[in-house]
Amino acid sequence: MENFPVINLEKLNGEERGATMEIIKDACENWGFFELINHGISHELMDTVERLTKEHYRKCMEQRFKELVAAKGLEGVQTEVNDLDWESTFFLRHLPHSNISEIPDLQDEHRKVMKEFALRLEKLAEELLDLLCENLGLEKGYLKKAFHGTKGPNFGTKVSNYPPCPKPDLIKGLRAHTDAGGIILLFQDDKVSGLQLLKDDQWIDVPPMRHSIVINLGDQIEVITNGKYKSVMHRVIAQTDGNRMSIASFYNPGGDAVIYPAPTLVEKEADENNNLYPKFVFEDYMKLYAGLKFQAKEPRFEAMKAIESNVNVGPIATA
Repeated sequence: MENFPVINLEKLNGEERGATMEIIKDACENWGFFELINHGISHELMDTVERLTKEHYRKCMEQRFKELVAAKGLEGVQTEVNDLDWESTFFLRHLPHSNISEIPDLQDEHRKVMKEFALRLEKLAEELLDLLCENLGLEKGYLKKAFHGTKGPNFGTKVSNYPPCPKPDLIKGLRAHTDAGGIILLFQDDKVSGLQLLKDDQWIDVPPMRHSIVINLGDQIEVITNGKYKSVMHRVIAQTDGNRMSIASFYNPGGDAVIYPAPTLVEKEADENNNLYPKFVFEDYMKLYAGLKFQAKEPRFEAMKAIESNVNVGPIATA
């Protein structure tokens, strides 16, 4: 298996820019995932985020998780569990409105660093969207504009811990799925692995690397690029040892953003009605996804096509 794509963003500023853009292009076309180093977010900030997140889990969530496991009788399972994940999570919303001040049990310092981290990740997400535009031959800002809707993009963070699991062969940390949204930025534990993606019908480990940010593409990027870039199935394997931290931030379209293939990426000679991908309002897709997250994405696209044929979304302003 060829090496997992690791991209040094600093090289975009020098004579290796062309080669680096080519690696990004290949990663988007053939992997749906890549890992960033020298991405501009300070190691000190990342270390603080990790320390406070792990402390918060130990103080506020670990006991709750153990009680949940005991209540569900999961320690002694004998058959595969297909309806839940071995993870302890909470969610932060950043855009269009932050809810960080409302999350119970977080220390003030933790709130402050998560806000700062989110601002850096938001900036990085928008830089990456423009790099994708450049590789796709789309005008700068096209993807950001496509995500905007009337209130700007949605941006939020899922903070997860994957505690030691007695039966990792029977209970997944997180079941296989593609992400519904736009571009996902993951700060993962560099000591405890577990994240895998499906490539050429094989599960490939996403290597834990200190201070890296793992990027993966969601279903909306697949639609807008008319399938040139694809969202990829991935999962988390629970481990018998170690507690894996995962901080995944989702830069997604606004709820009322209308998503459809970029006209310049649709084959010119193709009949407009034969487009592979539908046109839809993002929040409608999310309602469908909520019940079908752990299933293949193709039926979701087909279902949105059926809705599209009944609903006239109307022309999209490009300004």
